[in-house]
Amino acid sequence: MIHIHEKTLQDLEFQTVLQQVSELCITPLGHEKALEILPFKTKEELQIALSLTNEYVSSFYNDNRIPNHGFDTITKEIKLLNIENTFLEVHGLKKIVAMSITVNEIVVFLKKFAEYYPNLNAYASHIEVTKILIEKVDGIVDRFGDIKDNASSLLFDLRQSINNIKGKINASFTSALNTYHALEYLDDIRESVVDNKRVLAVKAMYRRKVKGSIMGGSKTGSIVYIEPETTLRYSRELNNLEYEESEEVVRILKEVTNFIRPFLPLLKDYQTFLIAIDVISAKAKYAKSMNAILPEFSEDRSMFLRDAYHPLLYLNNLEKKEKTFPQTIELKNDSRIIVISGPNAGGKSITLKTVGLLQVMLQSGMLIPVHERSKICLFDRILSDIGDNQSIENHLSTYSYRLKQMNYFLRKCNKNTLFLIDEFGTGSDPELGGALAETFLEEFYHREAYGIITTHYSNLKILANELPFMLNANMLFDERSLEPLFKLVIGQAGSSFTFEVAQKNGIPYSLINRAKKKIERSKVRFDATIAKLQKERSKLEKTGQSLKQNEKKKLEEADKLEEINNKIQKKLESYQELYDSNQRLIYLGQKVNDIAEKYFNNRQKKALMDELFKVVQIENSKRKKVTAKQKKAIKAKENQVKQEAEKKVEVIRKKKKIEKEKAIEAPKPKAIIRIGDRVRMEDGRAIGTIDKIEKNKAVVNYGMFTTNVSLDQLELVEAVKK
Repeated sequence: MIHIHEKTLQDLEFQTVLQQVSELCITPLGHEKALEILPFKTKEELQIALSLTNEYVSSFYNDNRIPNHGFDTITKEIKLLNIENTFLEVHGLKKIVAMSITVNEIVVFLKKFAEYYPNLNAYASHIEVTKILIEKVDGIVDRFGDIKDNASSLLFDLRQSINNIKGKINASFTSALNTYHALEYLDDIRESVVDNKRVLAVKAMYRRKVKGSIMGGSKTGSIVYIEPETTLRYSRELNNLEYEESEEVVRILKEVTNFIRPFLPLLKDYQTFLIAIDVISAKAKYAKSMNAILPEFSEDRSMFLRDAYHPLLYLNNLEKKEKTFPQTIELKNDSRIIVISGPNAGGKSITLKTVGLLQVMLQSGMLIPVHERSKICLFDRILSDIGDNQSIENHLSTYSYRLKQMNYFLRKCNKNTLFLIDEFGTGSDPELGGALAETFLEEFYHREAYGIITTHYSNLKILANELPFMLNANMLFDERSLEPLFKLVIGQAGSSFTFEVAQKNGIPYSLINRAKKKIERSKVRFDATIAKLQKERSKLEKTGQSLKQNEKKKLEEADKLEEINNKIQKKLESYQELYDSNQRLIYLGQKVNDIAEKYFNNRQKKALMDELFKVVQIENSKRKKVTAKQKKAIKAKENQVKQEAEKKVEVIRKKKKIEKEKAIEAPKPKAIIRIGDRVRMEDGRAIGTIDKIEKNKAVVNYGMFTTNVSLDQLELVEAVKK
């Protein structure tokens, strides 16, 4: 039997979690029910509750969303159905119909998708799906919330008579209106309405000349409102009929209420079911808001919370867009108790509360924000002593109160207990309080209880080091800035950094030295050693993180290279296919060109056709039959590859063109011109031969004439053969 003390729930701020969950409910009754959530008494009940919430969370991520479960409270209607001879109003009947439709939709849906939601379907399977109530109410109430005319034959007749009488009233009133208007007895407004009756607006001076019942007058007294005598008789008849109609409506409502009364247990089930679904839905929404999951239950008595977040802190930081630091912590048979030490404001208490609150949430049927590889176990009792417990009402000091708590712990603590104690042993003389705390801790240890404590006491750190199934732990601090890193490290006690923090906060070094002299040297050395070890661990932690980051980068680079390699491979294959296709077309072109040349020489048409037909047959023998769709796809792929290749070719052409232009721009080295070489002028076409060269000038012989030309103006066409 599981029992978690109310004090523990207060210490861990469980009520704040419930407040947040209740705000996600969509009905008032669901809201109230969520605030009453408590840890389950048995493991069986708990596992059902967890599976229901877990399945509802899955509905947010698949296409089969669970139908809406909103409903109007029918608590008042249930109370009335418990009392004989009462009847429900139309509004109450409509609420029952709406609830019945909602429940039917959810139950039928869960049955249809039982493969996705086996536990929710099993939970809803005891609810009866029936349309009797819906059909009964819909038979007498229309969509506007009025009783239908055909709800009974008597009601139908009465309403027919009422309509007839109303017609006669209107006709008789119109007749009187016209008559008295013609006589000019009426005011300009002619008529008005008093007590839902049409009345004549008669000028006061003519009131005795108009027969009828006076219904009132204007504020000035100039107008008297009179119901004409001709309509009075019909009005009395209308009143009688309307009274009979209201009596018949009540009779019909009583009949329907009596029909519904036997279904009272079902209606209670409906409301209870929808309240439960509202709470399950709120738990699921809460889980989704912090990426919470249902971890695996461990077979043995062990708990492993990996990357565990404190729910309240996580959601608060999420709102502020700040980072929350998760913790990883493990409790098992060979490490049952963890002693967390280190400076204040490093996150010791929040780590303690994270473990406690997650355990309480889990045992109350809620999912928790941890890594999917986490494992959990259940505890019959969770005991806590967290925060300032000075009791003003009972005139108890902090230490007295804590001793009372320890007494309670000693009575209840066993191997199925998880205890959480913040600042263990404080509130008394350090030496004596520490000794008593050590004794308590030894007792909890020998009872095989599981627990987490935070402390500054060295003797508790030493005890954790000496006992085999107890571990020291500390919250990491930056060794230079002494800023907290909010990371729990198991296996080593934490220094309180008392003197280092004092120095950082500007306390004179001379005073710190005097303080050091006032305490035992061994204590200082012990704390200094722990501080040194903690600094070393911090360095190792940073080195480890750096190595992990480098490894991650290398893996990412390797993946990128692999991806690029695959892309290049695919492109090469596509280009190879394009090349093969183009080679085949070139070969065909050459073949056709040879045949055409043959025909050009011998003009034999038959030989030409035979050759062409042979080429076509050879090509067709290589083809495979493909559908129009496949052909279209192949063509599209070829075009795509062709376009890519053409783009690349275009780029290469542009590059070559630029290179060519550069080459043209660069002056070519002048060829050496000798006697006998054939040359031409740089801007001319005529070619001549060099007969003679003298002082950078040449005599060029053009056959018909010779001329003297500067060597710089000549281009070599053909060198003389030696």
